[in-house]
Amino acid sequence: MLDSDDVRRIALSLPETVEKLMWDHPTFHVAGRMFATVPDDETSFAVRCPKEERDELIAAEPSKFWVPPHEAGSAWVRARLAALEDRGELYDILVDSWRQAAPKRLADAPLPDAPPR
Repeated sequence: MLDSDDVRRIALSLPETVEKLMWDHPTFHVAGRMFATVPDDETSFAVRCPKEERDELIAAEPSKFWVPPHEAGSAWVRARLAALEDRGELYDILVDSWRQAAPKRLADAPLPDAPPR
């Protein structure tokens, strides 16, 4: 089963990513912009997701994705770690969020290989 250590390991494998403690939990940043965070209970993680795509994502996989009420106005979505298929899916979700936050010079660069599915 996936856990917060998997989130940390994959996030930190992405170019120029740094980990910072904010709100008493780990957050991951590229070029000064946050792209992922692991909330207190460590059973989920939050990533960037354009609002116009978020509702469709949640409707397609409600057991996997959701938005807490206090984040409804943001461009973020949460994913339940236990609902993900494997490390490859976690990697894809984190990379998508990282690319949204990364400057173009990084977002277009080759990335490390995804972990085995």
